[in-house]
Amino acid sequence: MSDISRRGLILSGGSLLGLAACGNGIGSQGAAKLDGRVDATRDYLRSNYPGVADLMPKASGILYIPLVTEAGLIIGGAYGQGALRINDATVDYYSATQASWGLQVGAQQYAHALFFMTPEALADFRRAEGWEAGADITYALPDRGGSAGVDTTTTLDPVIGYIFGQSGFIAGATLKGTKYTRIIP
Repeated sequence: MSDISRRGLILSGGSLLGLAACGNGIGSQGAAKLDGRVDATRDYLRSNYPGVADLMPKASGILYIPLVTEAGLIIGGAYGQGALRINDATVDYYSATQASWGLQVGAQQYAHALFFMTPEALADFRRAEGWEAGADITYALPDRGGSAGVDTTTTLDPVIGYIFGQSGFIAGATLKGTKYTRIIP
């Protein structure tokens, strides 16, 4: 009888561990945590980069990716999660993934935001199965003085990307080649 009890205990314990590992999101706080990080990222941009704060109400939608972790040794990759906000309300969640190869060594973390300045650009992004950042993004890189590279020409572009909060060491950060995919956190 003790064999049955041990076997039953092992099977039930294994089943519980298997269910816990599923991470199917039911009852999960994943979305709430991600929204909290997105709120902090939005507030950081507003308080540290006045040009970005002025741009926010003009955007049709903003995708915030609060933390991207990138590492590489010849072959590299990056991953982060965030939320698309329209009128400052979350409408979808996205992952950002990137793969690269070449002369690279190191690791870094950074945040970024994509400002969709036209309804068409936002619709194209939302309609795509997996949208890839390419030549259609204009980069406005914040400097330590608080300027975010926003000017009258930049605000006419359909998509503006901001990379900020970098820490670690890899030469440069770019969003070109980053694939954005809708997720359920």
